[in-house]
Amino acid sequence: MSVPAFNRFGVWAIYRFEMARALRTLWQSVVTPVITTSLYFVVFGGAIGSRMHDVGGVPYGAFIVPGLIMLSLFTQSLFNASFGIFFPKFTGTIYEVLSAPVSPFEIVMGYVGAAATKSVILGLIILATAALFVPMTILHPLWMAAFLVLIALAFSLFGFIIGIWGKNFEQIQFIPMLIVTPLTFLGGAFYSTDMLPQPWRTVTLFNPVVYLVSGFRWSFYGKGDVAVGVSLAATVGFLALCLVAIAWIFRTGYRLKT
Repeated sequence: MSVPAFNRFGVWAIYRFEMARALRTLWQSVVTPVITTSLYFVVFGGAIGSRMHDVGGVPYGAFIVPGLIMLSLFTQSLFNASFGIFFPKFTGTIYEVLSAPVSPFEIVMGYVGAAATKSVILGLIILATAALFVPMTILHPLWMAAFLVLIALAFSLFGFIIGIWGKNFEQIQFIPMLIVTPLTFLGGAFYSTDMLPQPWRTVTLFNPVVYLVSGFRWSFYGKGDVAVGVSLAATVGFLALCLVAIAWIFRTGYRLKT
């Protein structure tokens, strides 16, 4: 039996449609997160950071840059991917996508690829914005780019799962707002876990976000709360787990064909 050829036109059509939607909502997709992050720099980096000691030899204003980028990356990846697949479900056009000559892998490539692209672009814009507020260095730029792309892909896949799972707009906003955002704030985005007393330092290690933020911060300053190898393994493991879940969803038709 011959293997179906890769339908790059189908993938490109989905990808282009999702990217065009971001351009139509440019204020919500780019401008609002950048303004919000700038306020974080003014409050935490300027007002609070000027009264704090260095964290691990890094000025506090520069220390929070990776955490702020991750906070935006998590929320935007989840939102873009979940809304991208939920809206066709909501309007009923998902059946046209499922009946089109594109494989599940190609569908995921189109939706998740567009969501990850938008998140990476936003992350780079926030990084450029941060450079206007605080002086900082990136010791390992290639690793920084690798973590940025891997984490954007992983959370876009997670958002894709949420979009399929959710039955309404309230449900697809539940996990990002009430689970991911608190875990990010408690995952070392604004502090080092070494600053916590025991047993909270050990308890924090059960927060998966710690490993993602730590690896990304290591690429900037060569320092993290956990070993960079562990952070990379956690990121790849989370991505693989999401891929397995999506494969199961398409194999069973969970909330797609009913």
